[in-house]
Amino acid sequence: MANTLKVWMAPNSVTPDPKDKIFVLETTGKADIDKIYEEMRAEDTGLRLETIVHSVTLFQRICARLLMNGWQINTGLFYAVPRLLGLAEDGRWNPDKNSIYVALTQDKVIREEIAKTTISILGSKADVMYITGTEDRKTGLKDGTMTPGRNFFVRGANLKVAGEDESVGVTLTNTTTKATVKLDDDMVTKNNPSELTLLIPADLADGDYLLTVRTQFGTSSHLLKEPREVSVDVHVGESSGGGEDDRPVIE
Repeated sequence: MANTLKVWMAPNSVTPDPKDKIFVLETTGKADIDKIYEEMRAEDTGLRLETIVHSVTLFQRICARLLMNGWQINTGLFYAVPRLLGLAEDGRWNPDKNSIYVALTQDKVIREEIAKTTISILGSKADVMYITGTEDRKTGLKDGTMTPGRNFFVRGANLKVAGEDESVGVTLTNTTTKATVKLDDDMVTKNNPSELTLLIPADLADGDYLLTVRTQFGTSSHLLKEPREVSVDVHVGESSGGGEDDRPVIE
């Protein structure tokens, strides 16, 4: 079955030439593990949900265990290898300065699906708001991992935090507890349309978060009447393992 990605053409915020365009993905939504279970059952495998959940959970646990014992994994879907970050100081491992990072690369199954995918161009959007990538300034990782108490870089378009609406600002929402932390104004240390530098709270707990930029900034000199927002998945703690991703996404 053929796949289709819907995209918009938008100005490239990195270059000054107005003729430069990039493709921006129109996201279909976010599929969590329950969505994957649902799609697996829809394949009419005849398996009970409990069996599917057990099999997937076992697969995840075994992969994680093998990686943390030095194995390089090739699943057909992805290739994964553990990496060690930070300098070796005084001949010892320092958890405050050293960390484990799992690098993932697409493998045969994904490449086969890419070959079956067509692109549907929806048109042009001059005023689109998007995020193209992030970077942890401490580690240099661009996979969405953040270090509490350190700077975090966000690149995109129309990201400048501006406006008087009380909802305007940058928030971090824990995807498990749903608790939300809003950054103080002075924690947005660089505030440009194409890039933000954020100071991540030093006491932010480990976990998965949704980083949301909400603003009334527009491409004209006037603020938008209603705020708009864009979000990106981020992570605090040991790397979630997603590789570098510079593909802009429209929420």
